Amino acid sequence: MDSLFVFGKTVSGNAFTDREEDTKKLVSNFKYGVNTFIVSPRRWGKTSLVKKAKGIAENEKLKIVYMDVHRCRTHEDFCERFASAVLTQTAGKMDEWLDIARSFLSRFSFAINASPEPMGEMSIKLQLSPQERSLEDLLQLPEHIAKKKNIRVVVCIDEFQQIGTFPNSLQFQTELRSTWQHHKLTSYCLFGSRKHMMESFFDDTTKPFYKFGDIIYLGRIPMEYWITYITNKFYQEGKHISQEQTEWIVNQVDGNSSYVQQLAWYVFQRTAKKVDETILREAFEELVFQCSDIFEAKTEGLTAFQMNFLQAVSDGFHTGLTSSKVISRYHLGSSPNVISIKKSLIDKDLILVENKKILLADPIMGAWLKKN
Repeated sequence: MDSLFVFGKTVSGNAFTDREEDTKKLVSNFKYGVNTFIVSPRRWGKTSLVKKAKGIAENEKLKIVYMDVHRCRTHEDFCERFASAVLTQTAGKMDEWLDIARSFLSRFSFAINASPEPMGEMSIKLQLSPQERSLEDLLQLPEHIAKKKNIRVVVCIDEFQQIGTFPNSLQFQTELRSTWQHHKLTSYCLFGSRKHMMESFFDDTTKPFYKFGDIIYLGRIPMEYWITYITNKFYQEGKHISQEQTEWIVNQVDGNSSYVQQLAWYVFQRTAKKVDETILREAFEELVFQCSDIFEAKTEGLTAFQMNFLQAVSDGFHTGLTSSKVISRYHLGSSPNVISIKKSLIDKDLILVENKKILLADPIMGAWLKKN
């Protein structure tokens, strides 16, 4: 039986709700070769959206490659992942892989690793020697394949902000941009979970990816969609949840898509026939408890000033944190210190700025701070 509420992994099928306009726009960008940045806070459904659009847009003449570079630590790691994803997702057979690799990766030593399982994954291992400084051949791979097969290609790169942590990152970003911007048959969809870092790629005039393409800002899924989605799920299983109770679930997690699904599931599990206030409270307490270890790890090395700043935000101070009243109440030191704290917490992905308001990047952290 399929899960009623899906969290902790990409969402598809009946578990995917709304994002109709975002999906339509992304599908159009895929079809017409428009480079795209997708920006939103963590766990708002970027990956699910990309995979949804991929399923709609992909056909024999349009191949959409998906790759996740979260575990890449160097540009060599990135290039191996890039080559593997492009080869395996644009070519169907081993013979075709080898033919393409020999044709377009002749400057590199490489080995193709095949899984013993019939449906197992295959990957390419590149052996980069110090004298092979230019990566242009490899970065041209999807464009070469598109020309050879008379198709178009879209390369979707998840956790793209990871390249910002590579050694000589700006140099590598410059090489990516200088190669990819000339592609006619290949376009790129770049997205990641670090909103601040992703924004810095395309809105900083000093960065290579400045104005590289279209930008899709994911907003919260409207309440009416969640009401229909959640109440129907309960109804299908012979249980009842009211509109007001559904709104409470969504508001408690500030509309965070993954947390909405998770909290709804905890409520569903506790409900025999009808949801009540005790069930809602206990379900939310479980959600906070499940996140506690993560929050402890994230805040372990913070200074007292930084923790005080988080406490102020969790207490509802989303603006005016440099005022003498807030500084005095939360022991934040001085106005310049507050500005420094804000920057450091944004860099640590603990807070974000939305419509000029400072918010906790994780909406459950506020409840955890108050509890602890």
